[in-house]
Order: sequence, then C-alpha cells, then structure tokens
Amino acid sequence: MSDNEELEKATGDKTIQKLDFRLGAVGAAIPLVFFVVWAISISVLKLSSEVGLVMGAVIGLTLGLLFCKSKWEDYAQGLFDGLAQPVGVIAMVAWFYAGMFAQVLQAGGLVEGLVWIGAITGLTGGLFVALTFLLAATFSTAVGTGYGTTVAFCTLMYPAGVAVGADPVFMFAAILAGAVFGDNLAPVSDTTIVSATTQDADVPGVVRSRFKYAVVAAVPTVILFAIFGGGGQTQADQGALDAMIESTTPGGLIMLAPFALVLILALSGHHLLTSLTWGIISAIPLIVITGLGTFGDIISFNPDSSTIVEGALVSGLTGYFNMAILILLIVAAAHLLKLGGTMEAITKGLIKWIKNSVRKAEVAIWGIVALLNSAITINTAAEIAAAPFVKELGTKYQIHRYRMANMLDAVTSALGYIFPWGAPVLLGWSTIKTMQGQYDWLPIVEPTAVFPFVFQGWFLVIVMLIAALTGWGLRFQGKNGEELMERPRD
Repeated sequence: MSDNEELEKATGDKTIQKLDFRLGAVGAAIPLVFFVVWAISISVLKLSSEVGLVMGAVIGLTLGLLFCKSKWEDYAQGLFDGLAQPVGVIAMVAWFYAGMFAQVLQAGGLVEGLVWIGAITGLTGGLFVALTFLLAATFSTAVGTGYGTTVAFCTLMYPAGVAVGADPVFMFAAILAGAVFGDNLAPVSDTTIVSATTQDADVPGVVRSRFKYAVVAAVPTVILFAIFGGGGQTQADQGALDAMIESTTPGGLIMLAPFALVLILALSGHHLLTSLTWGIISAIPLIVITGLGTFGDIISFNPDSSTIVEGALVSGLTGYFNMAILILLIVAAAHLLKLGGTMEAITKGLIKWIKNSVRKAEVAIWGIVALLNSAITINTAAEIAAAPFVKELGTKYQIHRYRMANMLDAVTSALGYIFPWGAPVLLGWSTIKTMQGQYDWLPIVEPTAVFPFVFQGWFLVIVMLIAALTGWGLRFQGKNGEELMERPRD
C-alpha cells in the first residue's frame, strides 16, 4: 500500500491525482470550453446575464462527467476538490466586503458630490469631458465597480455634459474610460481581487505595482478628451440643467474620507478585509451624523420584502452572489483541466513556440487574456477563465505574481469597456436611453460609435503589449516570493 493510500485510509480523505477522459486532454477541457462557447453565444444573442453564465458552467461540468473514463465518483471528488480551492473562497469573501463598502459609499451620496464638482467648475466642451473622466475614475477607484460608475455617471453627468457643449460620443467614452481606470486600479474592484487571488498575490502589492501602467494610459487619455471632446451643440434647456444641478450636493464628498482610509490601510500592508471593515465602520456613522442618510438606508428589516433585510449592506452582498457561485464553478473546471492533463498539454504546446523567451511567454499571456475578454462580455468571468492559463505560463517562466496579476487585470479591465457587445457598454447605452424620457433633447450614442474613443481602455491594452514586448516593468519570482530583476537560475 502506498503512502497516499495509507493516509487516505487513515483520514478518510481522498485526493484525486489524475483523471482519464475520452478524447484525452480535449475531453478534460469540455467543461471550460463549453462555458466559453455558451458565454459567447448568449453574448451574441444579447442574452448575457450572470445567472445565464452560472447555468453554462453547471452544464459544462455535467458534460465533463459524461466524457470521463475514470470512475464517476473520482470525477465528482475532483470537482469538489476544485470547488474547495482557496482562490475561489478568498475572492468570494473579498467581493462581499468590497460590495458592502461600495454600496455604503453610494448611499452616502459620493457620486452626487463628484457631479456637484463638475457642475460648479463652469467648464464646457472638451474640458468638461476631461473632468468627467477624472471624476469617473475617482468614483470607480473608490467604490471598485465600473458598472456602477457607468450607470451613475450616465444618469447624472452625461446630460450635464451634453447641456454644456460636450460631444455626446466623447462624454459617453469618458465615462467608460473612467470606469476602466477604477476597475483596473481599485483595491476593492472585483477584477483586482480576482487577478491577485488567482495568481497567489496580495492585493496591496498588486495595486502598488500596477499604478504606473494605469497612469501612463491616463495621461494621454485626459489630453485627448480635452482636445477632441468639445464641438457638441449647447442645449438651450437651461431649466433642466438647473434642476439637475440642484439635485446634487457637496455633502457626499465626505465619503472620500472612508475611501482614503481603506486605500491607506490596504497600501500600508493591512489585509484587504481589515481595510474594508474599517472603511465600512467609519462610513456608516458619517452618513448618519451628517444627515446624508439614515441607519435604515444602511440596513433595515422589511417583512413585506422578498429578502426581509434591505439596505446598502444587503445590496452589496446580493450583488455578488451570482459571481461568487460562478468563480467557484470556473475554478473547479480549471482544476479538472489539471487533473485531465489539458493544462500540461497546452503549456507544452505554447512552450514549443515560446522556447526560453520570457517576452514571448508574456505576449502569449496577453493574447490569451485578450482573446477570452473579446469573447466573454462580463469581464470578471473572462478573467476567471483566463487566470489558470496565466498562472501556468507565468509560473513556468518564473514571472513574478504581481506581473502576472497585472497582465491579467489590465487587459481584462480595458477590453470589457470597449467592444460594442460588452456588458458595461450596453448597460451605459440603455441607461442613456432611459434618461431621454426625462430630457427629450438628450442624444443617444450607439455602442458602435463609442468604442474607438474609450482611450483609457485602448491605451491600457497597448501599454501592456509594449510592456510584454520590451520587458518594461518585468520582475521575476524569487524562492521566497521576492521580486528579482533577473530570472533566477534553476
């Protein structure tokens, strides 16, 4: 009896080391391949939803069972081993805390405070578009949600910009570009959390290391929006603009204090959950004491509601329930890839082209992430699907985990807000359409018109490709996880 068998007999645990599939490595890839095809299909049909993605993952895992030649109980055990991987659980819990923090900041009126800044500056045309990008970037970095930023700013800032002579296409693009910035850089962003945890990296270290990439992309973005963002026709409906300005208030700007606290704690080395907890604890009394909201806005009990418990904290949790289930299922599918030998086969195939070139390895990583994000419209789902390939290649070539996380997240955050079929682009477009009912003079920008001008997204993709080709910012992984300038010798 082997040592593993003796251990299994003594403890009752069973760890599956290998699974055999019909079609070999291709059969083991069925769960993940089906999920990707499913995600692309419902995206093309404009039926994309988080619940739909979860269903696709479940069906894919079920199909994998039918292709498995090993005992079905071994397949099931391998699946459960994958579900129990720490990476999925860590990301899930971090999402819950980040979601609660984001909703509390929004309940405190942070977005209204930032829009108020835009309203009182007196800027018009292209300068207003550039300011919109900066404010959207600030908000998305604070709350960590690009989707929420898109909805909030399309509701409040987009009509204001059009009213003061900003080009409608560039206004929409500036909002999406600001969402890209925060989704990529925010410590509490879902993509930041996934990119860090899937590459065994800490969130504060990842954020510090990727700041330079985000800023290099942001500088020309601001300049281009300022230069080309004007030229729209100033709308004559001054009454509507005045009413819009009156609906904003500077009070919500106090919510920048809890955001700053979270940022300082996270970047100074505290665990993300610790940082978020203090952010939530500090934000709630500020909201109540300053009169920006009531404690009932944070949490309340409503027996007539389907959830019974309501408020910002509850919304922050429920907003990530479906994605939490999805990441567990995709991590399990990735584990089956390893058990079935698919990951090893793909890695060997890529290595034949890469050979010993680290730069080719990074270009391959860039290409894999870009391909999956071009197809799957929900960027977090695409990032989860790409993460195991990034980890496998990066580890093979001893690329530092911060660098792997940055390659994964930057391309994911960028492309998710660019393509016309992307979920956030369609979300912003539908939000603007609903606003036209309130402002009949408001033009609607089609998704196909805006995608060339989401400058932060395009520049971020280009910056990461240049980084891969030139080795700019490249660091290697030492034996103890330290960053090395040169690749360590085996």
